[in-house]
Amino acid sequence: MARARVLSGVQPTGSLHLGNWLGAIRNWVDLQESHDTFFCVVDLHAITVPHDPARLAEDTLSTAALYLACGIDPARSTVFVQSHVPAHSELAWLLNCVTPLNWLERMIQFKEKAIKQGDNVSLGLLDYPVLMAADILLYDADLVPVGEDQKQHLELARDIAQQRINARFAPKDADGEPIPILRVPEPLILRQGARVMSLTDGSSKMSKSDPNEGSRINLLDPPELISKKIKRAKTDPVMGLEFGNPERPEADNLLGLYALLAGRTPEQAASDCAQMGWGQFKPLLAEVAVEALRPVQQRYADLRADPHGLHQVLEQGRHRASEVAAATLERVRGALGFLKAG
Repeated sequence: MARARVLSGVQPTGSLHLGNWLGAIRNWVDLQESHDTFFCVVDLHAITVPHDPARLAEDTLSTAALYLACGIDPARSTVFVQSHVPAHSELAWLLNCVTPLNWLERMIQFKEKAIKQGDNVSLGLLDYPVLMAADILLYDADLVPVGEDQKQHLELARDIAQQRINARFAPKDADGEPIPILRVPEPLILRQGARVMSLTDGSSKMSKSDPNEGSRINLLDPPELISKKIKRAKTDPVMGLEFGNPERPEADNLLGLYALLAGRTPEQAASDCAQMGWGQFKPLLAEVAVEALRPVQQRYADLRADPHGLHQVLEQGRHRASEVAAATLERVRGALGFLKAG
């Protein structure tokens, strides 16, 4: 029986941090055991906001190397770069032509980012949910791991596939039943560790775009910097750490980080730290964070020391991804009535 297919990816903007690892990539590693997994570095999405062209290629390689360093196995997963498969851009255009503009204008993330960018907001920022839909639909993904902030984008992909392509263009079989052109994906909500919060504000998600470097622990931060950031993390005057107190979001976040990084259950972590003051807890959290990241950082260094091997992995992924994407794109082209080449 064919395994359910999962697709996900991260933008190569800024450094990957603990939120990316604990909320997404560590779960991807587990999914490799039971699913057909596709993981891409979504570099086309990275240019929807102002970016540094001199850094894009290097950041793309770094992100791919971190995927592998965190445990993504190219023998079991397809690892590739989004822009290496031109079908992403072509399918995005085809989907653009059937997607109502008002569907995009109501996207919450567009509204939030557009306010920040003001007059510099690009058409790409408005349109990137359609590109995201193309990313997902190209690979016949059954499941897409999503956090709360991405659920609206997956719903858009589902609506485009179901209402704008399958319902309008699907051919009929001999019994008159429609033959779906695009697979309609389901969300895969990964709860544990899905929302790692900022070190400077326990009510805000840890983010690569936060201008305060002290708000996050990057996967490649050296031990002394990790300790420094945790030492400066926002706390409260209450003795002892606990989960679930809405008045203590920082305690909830930092205790959750300790549980995930130390491999403890929430109950065990709460018991470990119930009587601790912040002066005792922070060095403990720094120690487990440094030790948890040490093997990731060593594997990353080994991968970057072998650029040929890393490029081989991405080339292998490009071939597999292109093969699957081409079949989907051909179905959509045919359904929309395009003349076949040759």
